[in-house]
Amino acid sequence: MSCFSGDLNFCPECGNILPVPGRENTITCPRCSFKIPVREFTGQVIKSSVVFNPLDQSSSAVDSEEDAELKGPVIDRRCSRCNKEGMVYHTRQMRSADEGQTVFFTCIHCRFQEKEDS
Repeated sequence: MSCFSGDLNFCPECGNILPVPGRENTITCPRCSFKIPVREFTGQVIKSSVVFNPLDQSSSAVDSEEDAELKGPVIDRRCSRCNKEGMVYHTRQMRSADEGQTVFFTCIHCRFQEKEDS
């Protein structure tokens, strides 16, 4: 008796994702070797799509010559000077290779810079 039920994309015995049907008459689960006849997949349509974010909604800071230090990803970190959310960060290996990297944060509002050794 099967432990799982519902979507045909998953094995009814162990819940593992099933491979795409091939030329064989059965689909075999790669984890538990449970076999399902291909005819059970008749009429099933598989669709996939990729949606890219528009450039104007990017979370990267504005790229201009005067904002050169504001290049990079914007994160939700509160500035210790102006107390507003939004800082740009970049990392550097400032110490020896067996120690952690140094993370530099720059506030996008007041340009205050702080660093954190990780």
